[in-house]
Amino acid sequence: MRIAIISDAGAPQVNGVVHTLSATQRCLREAGHNVLMVEPRDFHTFACPTYPEIRLAYQPYRKISALLTAFQPDCIHIATEGPLGLAARRYCLRHGLDFTTAYHTRFPEYLSARKLLPQALTYRLLRWFHGRSKAVMAPSPAIKTALEAQGFRNVALWSRGVDADCFKPDVEDRACIERPLFLYVGRVAREKNIEAFLKLDLPGNKWVIGDGPMRAELESRYPQVRFLGAKSHDQLSVYYNCADVFVFPSRTDTFGLVLVEAMACGVPVAAYPVPGPLDVVANGVSGILDEDLGKACHEALKLDRERTREHALTFSWEAATQQFLEHLHPARPMMADAGMLPAPR
Repeated sequence: MRIAIISDAGAPQVNGVVHTLSATQRCLREAGHNVLMVEPRDFHTFACPTYPEIRLAYQPYRKISALLTAFQPDCIHIATEGPLGLAARRYCLRHGLDFTTAYHTRFPEYLSARKLLPQALTYRLLRWFHGRSKAVMAPSPAIKTALEAQGFRNVALWSRGVDADCFKPDVEDRACIERPLFLYVGRVAREKNIEAFLKLDLPGNKWVIGDGPMRAELESRYPQVRFLGAKSHDQLSVYYNCADVFVFPSRTDTFGLVLVEAMACGVPVAAYPVPGPLDVVANGVSGILDEDLGKACHEALKLDRERTREHALTFSWEAATQQFLEHLHPARPMMADAGMLPAPR
């Protein structure tokens, strides 16, 4: 099939959305599908307010229209709700084309945490954006249920995977590290609730991998914590393998790819029992989920690293991509009914 994927998140950004789409694109092409990826780097961009490292497309409609018209996709998937997603949605509605969407980020909770917009208003805007979608793909059962409770229709499950060849235990001697080592990987931003981890009274060391608007402030307030900055996806395995426990303090993530990556390296997780961890972590096997995050950190130290990795290997990008394919919808239903387009598998 000819599949167009439109995303406001793209390289050089380093986040779960970018990695998910990159892995999905690779699997689709390996399966013989022709994929058009439309990303901000193909457009004139401006800095996202309060997140200057994120670039958003400026007046993208004309170029998106030309790209999609030239590509003539069998299926159109709109991955994000930004300027590119809005332009692609407008194009589809103007031309009578069906499309699917995805819910990657809990913007209502993020914007509410930063006191920018009330959750009710943001959910209303998101219901409008996704309302014409033939399938709103959610990354976990808990998020699917939460969206349905907010009035979203046609919600479907699209899970995530892990590259088990990239993320795996290693045997390098790291005896020089003061133990235990508690690691956080992700954006250093208010919505990640990172301070819930930083303020814990834990033995050993705390490392933070990532960057974001709160880094300078938190680095100043917690001088005993090592802030190592953002690392490329290919570098992360080394840091996971240094850790004794991976700490995930977020209460608002939809999935948390870093959870699976850490577990694939054999590193048990400490997290809250909230959507994301609840669907990814096997409590008592690959991690500890507890409202007392400090207790979860201590208990996670006791878990078996081999069993932790075994659980992570139940997630694969091939299986996730098959789910994605099953939920795609022909852009031109009448042509599909007439047998002129291949139906999604």
